[in-house]
Amino acid sequence: MTFKICANLIIPIFNLFMSRDWKGAENIPAQGRVIVASNHMSYLDVLVFTHFLYRNGRAPRYLGKSGVFKVPIIGKIILAAGQVPVERESSDAKKAVDHARIILEQGHMLGVYPEGTLTRDPDMWPMVAKTGCARLALLTNTPVIPIAQWGSQLVVPNYTKKLNLFPRKTIIIRAGKPVDLSKWYGKSDDPQALIEATAAIMRAITDLLEEIRGQKRPQVIFDPHTSELPRTGNFKKKRA
Repeated sequence: MTFKICANLIIPIFNLFMSRDWKGAENIPAQGRVIVASNHMSYLDVLVFTHFLYRNGRAPRYLGKSGVFKVPIIGKIILAAGQVPVERESSDAKKAVDHARIILEQGHMLGVYPEGTLTRDPDMWPMVAKTGCARLALLTNTPVIPIAQWGSQLVVPNYTKKLNLFPRKTIIIRAGKPVDLSKWYGKSDDPQALIEATAAIMRAITDLLEEIRGQKRPQVIFDPHTSELPRTGNFKKKRA
C-alpha cells in the first residue's frame, strides 16, 4: 500500500521532469526472490531505480543507512514500505546479512548497490565493490540481475542535493540477464571466491553502462579500499 501511495504521488512528478529510455525488463523475474544490483551515482538513484522496478511489477526492499530513517516523515514512509535500516561501518552492520536473508526467504526482491555508496570515480564509472551482494547470492542461491542506470546524476549531481530540472533529462536504464555465479556456488565463506564473484557482478553492470555511454571504462578501476578518501559520507562536503 505504501508503494502504491508513493508511486501515485511521485511518478507524475518524475514524468514532468524526466523522460525514460528503459530496456531489459524481460530479464526481471515477475515473482520470487531475486537480487537486483545497480551502479550508484546520485542521491536520486534509489527513486529512479525503484520507479523502474515498480513499473515492471516489483516492489523492492533495500537495506538503507540508518540516518535516512531518522528523517521526519520520510523515515516513517520508508519503514512502512518494508525497508531495513543498517548501521554502516559498525559491528551491527553484519546484521544486514541476516535481515537480507529474511527478505529473500520471504520471496521479495532485494535492491542492492554493491559499491555501498555513491561512486567516487571522477568519471562516474563503478568502483571496486564490497562483497556483501555476492555473499548473499551464494549463501541463498539467489539470482543477481545486473542493472545500469545513467542520467540521474544530471538531475541531482554526484554528492550534492542540487536540482537541475531543466532542460528535461532522459533517464537511461538497462537490465541484463542474471550473472552466472555457478563457478562460486557453495563458496560463500571463501574470501577469494567472494572477490571474484563480486568482480563478475560489477563487470556485468559495467558492460551495460559501457553500452549506455558508448565508452569503455578505464583500465584501472577506482578502488575505495586503497583510496585516501573516507569510506562513507560526503567527501566533497568535508573537503569544502
